[in-house]
Amino acid sequence: MREFAEGSRQRGIDFTVIGDSITPADFALDGCDYYSVARQLKTDFQFAAVAPLRHYARKNIGYLASMAKGANIIIESDDDNYPLEGFWAERQRVQRVKVLKNAGWVNVYSYYSSAHIWPRGIPLDSVQQASPALSTFPMENADCPIQQGLCNGDPDVDAIFRLINPLPIDFDERESMALGNNSWCPFNSQNTTWWREAFPLLYLPGTCSIRMTDIWRGFVAQRIAWAAGWNLLFHSSTVYQERNAHNLMRDFKDEISGYLNNRTIAERFEKLPLKSAVEDIPENLLMCYEELAKLELVDARELIWLQAWLADIAEFSALQTVEDGSPSAKQKY
Repeated sequence: MREFAEGSRQRGIDFTVIGDSITPADFALDGCDYYSVARQLKTDFQFAAVAPLRHYARKNIGYLASMAKGANIIIESDDDNYPLEGFWAERQRVQRVKVLKNAGWVNVYSYYSSAHIWPRGIPLDSVQQASPALSTFPMENADCPIQQGLCNGDPDVDAIFRLINPLPIDFDERESMALGNNSWCPFNSQNTTWWREAFPLLYLPGTCSIRMTDIWRGFVAQRIAWAAGWNLLFHSSTVYQERNAHNLMRDFKDEISGYLNNRTIAERFEKLPLKSAVEDIPENLLMCYEELAKLELVDARELIWLQAWLADIAEFSALQTVEDGSPSAKQKY
């Protein structure tokens, strides 16, 4: 966190840190804008009043704080990641890359490593499938307002992988790639860049397992992105993780809902009649979370919390379309 704070201070980037009830009361870090639980509750955010304690979904308050400050780009990470030099490079929303379409479940990690490694959240019955050759897909100027960077050292894998395979692993440096319509791969919240039009899709659900909150957030975001004509970009590692202590068997238990349901979630989402306009994203979000509620993967509170989230975003006009979709030195982070 000191490295994030120092790097942000040097580059004029606003660095927001969100605390929880277990954060030390005397926490302080030069170079960050820290929101304790007490400060979170003093904001005007409707979501802050309903956000669950001791849950990763409190990170939503940080997203709202950044939007309220006028950010055009939000880059998220976790407190056990270290930024590599490439983390500070300027982001480009539109990139010329290979775009995989109608490829089903895609293990993106397989394009960046010869090790048998897969991302947390990919259906287990797909981890033995060979990935399609990138050469069979076209190069396109892909609009990617959501971009996932990989993570070296202790990358984002599931508890099953951690229980039976050695770590650390560093990914190879490779060209970026993008997933288009009906090409699914989980993505997380450790090293992810979002442009303003996609900000509503940052919402992390709070009534599900902590191990699935960012994964299911990602599935929702992918499906709505495709409806809007967007792609999901993956790029080489720009962070290194020294993972906080975890009970792997507890992680395994918390991931079971994903092992059993992630394929079904994608199948159900593909059938939803989503709309294509950016202005329809709130309606599309509600439709996706209503589907998760039908599957009993989130409960009725989730829709109430999501409505609070959307009300907060509407309050400071974060749904306005960015006139220039590519980042520039003038854009606020």
